[in-house]
Formats: sequence, structure tokens, C-alpha cells
Amino acid sequence: MAHRTRIKICGLTREADVDDAVAAGADAVGFVLYARSPRHVAVARARALSGRLPPFVTPVLLLVNATESEIAEAVAAVPHALLQFHGDEAPEACRAPGRPFLRAARMEPGFNLLDFASRYPDAAGILLDAHVEGYGGGGKAFDWSLIPDNVPRPVVLSGGLNPASVIDGVLRVRPWAVDVSSGVESAVPGQKGIKNAALMRRFCKAVREADSRIADL
Repeated sequence: MAHRTRIKICGLTREADVDDAVAAGADAVGFVLYARSPRHVAVARARALSGRLPPFVTPVLLLVNATESEIAEAVAAVPHALLQFHGDEAPEACRAPGRPFLRAARMEPGFNLLDFASRYPDAAGILLDAHVEGYGGGGKAFDWSLIPDNVPRPVVLSGGLNPASVIDGVLRVRPWAVDVSSGVESAVPGQKGIKNAALMRRFCKAVREADSRIADL
């Protein structure tokens, strides 16, 4: 059976963008609960937006060094969400909420991904993003050759992906899933987080094309 690369579109802030992401074929949509992010939404907003999702499209809550009470509030608001830890969270902090989670790894030369992944055996997957100042990948790609072949958890490829680059990413890395944010946004000066429906469709179509090429190999 041919592998189907899962697609997550992250940093959604508007109802129309949630609807368009689902229509484009996203398997998951991400809501950023980190207050310093330009794509931040409040917990109540994340709950309202996630309420628009149909069955089998997963809401993902992105957290950065959140407190126990903040995590508890988020989980209570969106109880069926997957958590994505993108800060300096220790393994026990990721396990504590009792929810499935992704652990983000910040890729750069010299970073030992195998050792990092082994510290999070309970993670549903390891999300690979570029190492930049602050938290999050900043829409930057990283050197995919840094990814070893035998990562012990499913890999989610992130970091600067867009409709033009994702085919190469899927073909070279063969990830379980891909994650995109700025690569499917409209170029609105000073207004990040506004998704472009056409770009989301092109991105999802490109992933399916990559899957088709792999199936033909």
C-alpha cells in the first residue's frame, strides 16, 4: 500500500483559512498559543476555530515553554487536540498532560537528532524545524542532509516549505508528515498568519504528486 504523507497547515487565525485548509486536503491544522508569535491566538479562539473542523482533521496546539496551568487550560478547551511542544520542554513536561504530542527539534550542524529523539520515546513524532534565534523556524529551511536515516519516531518535516519545495522535501526525506505555515501565506506587509487558499491547494497537490512519484519508483 502506497504511503500517504500527512499534511499539517499551521498558524491559522481566521475561520475562512480553517475552512480553506480543510478543503485543500489538510490532515491537521495548527493553532499557535505562544503569545510572542505574530500568529498567536488565545485559547478561546483556538477552541472556536477547532470547532469548525470535520471528523478526521486533527487540531494541533503549538506551545512554547507553557506553564502547567496554561497547558491544562488549552487541553480543557480543545480536548481532542494533539500538542506540539516547540520550546525547551523536558520529556516529563511533555508527558505530564497525558495527551499525544509532537516534540520539535531545532536542526543545525552538530545537533544530535538521534540522542534528542531517544529522550522523548513517548512522542507521537519529532518535528524537524530550522534553528533560528527565538522559537519556531521563522520560515527558514535547513539542510536536510542533517537528518539521519534511522530516527526512532515518525518525522514531521517543517522549516521553510512551500508549494515549490515540498515535492523535493518529500522525495528526499520521506517524512511521515509535512508542516507548512509561512509558505502558504498571502504577502500582506506586517500581517502574518493570513493564509492564501490557492497556495494551500497548491501545497497539498504538490504533496500528493510527490507521493505518486514515490509509488511509481
